[in-house]
Amino acid sequence: MAKKSAVKKIVLAYSGGLDTSVILRWLQETYGAEIVTFTADIGQGEELEPARKKAELLGVKSIFIEDLKDEFVREYVFPMFRANALYEGMYLLGTSIARPLIAKRQIEIAKQVGADAVAHGATGKGNDQVRFELTYYALKPDIHVVAPWREWELNSRTALLDYARKHQIQIAVDKAGEPPYSMDANLLHISYEGKALEDPWIEPDQSMYRMTVAPEKAPDRATYVEVEFEGGDPVAVDGKKLGPAALLAQLNKIGGANGVGRLDLVENRYVGMKSRGVYETPGGTLLHYARRAVESLTLDRGALHLKDELMPRYAELVYNGFWFSPERTMLQAAIDASQTNVNGTARLKLYRGSVIVAGRKSPTSLYRQDIVTFEADSVYDQRDAEGFIKLNALRLRLAAAAKNARKS
Repeated sequence: MAKKSAVKKIVLAYSGGLDTSVILRWLQETYGAEIVTFTADIGQGEELEPARKKAELLGVKSIFIEDLKDEFVREYVFPMFRANALYEGMYLLGTSIARPLIAKRQIEIAKQVGADAVAHGATGKGNDQVRFELTYYALKPDIHVVAPWREWELNSRTALLDYARKHQIQIAVDKAGEPPYSMDANLLHISYEGKALEDPWIEPDQSMYRMTVAPEKAPDRATYVEVEFEGGDPVAVDGKKLGPAALLAQLNKIGGANGVGRLDLVENRYVGMKSRGVYETPGGTLLHYARRAVESLTLDRGALHLKDELMPRYAELVYNGFWFSPERTMLQAAIDASQTNVNGTARLKLYRGSVIVAGRKSPTSLYRQDIVTFEADSVYDQRDAEGFIKLNALRLRLAAAAKNARKS
């Protein structure tokens, strides 16, 4: 590890929130280095100019605030969704997929401004520290990483708040006048942790949610939405062509209004502990159902089943922070090769938190009504199925015969 005195310029991933504002001040005091802040607009839905003003008040001269929404969806969310990735069968990886983009841009800025270090606000207990730093090292092997949560003595939320008050750093409060849940937001989702959520038996307070209405308060009538795909990626909603970020935003609006996309999950963190998180992913949930519907028509059985076998490994790589690893790149190439004929439209029926596939069609469909019909047909001689079944049963019959022989 480089000595603190050797670090002259640090690029900090800066949100303007409590944690990174405390970190900014702490870096100035501890390292005495020039701090460059980078704030990524990936659709968190907040005005970012306050982050600039906070950084300026803390003496920062080089401030980067960049709109990365389309890049985020096009280059990260869509490729991940081609894999139908679900971590532990449920989580749509909204936080995980944002980290490699933020970290990549941090490294690019570090090269641009001649910084010798980068810093992040992830805790020493969580996954994000791994995701950020694996990306840093993959893209700039000699970079020095500053991880304040692993260095300082502010070992609790209370200590952080005390430090903020001492240094007159603004503290956000919720409706109850308390610091809010630990929250991460982007165009794909919002995650919540902390406070009462640390007890997995306690139901989340309904006032916490921001992207979705409670299912019981959603309209008492079904909403239909159509999502069109070309080459595996969504391109239109209800017949209207949209860019990546605009399309996901539109699906968020539709899904959120119908109470779709809430998830309460106890998951296994990469660092070894279990954690409870609550997620809102309305648009992503609609995309997941719609993609599977179109793939059901257009993917060969072998390709579809192989994709499903690869998916848990792919999802684990994304969750654990290995976006820029050789193995994720290899899996992505295989997955993308399957997507050429994934073209078509899925019609979804939304009702009070539920999603039902109500229809699907495709110009490249492998589905043949004349073959699957129960009416008279000349597809094949149904008596041929007898030999097919007996050949597949041969090993089962041999095993059963051997077992019976041992008993006798």
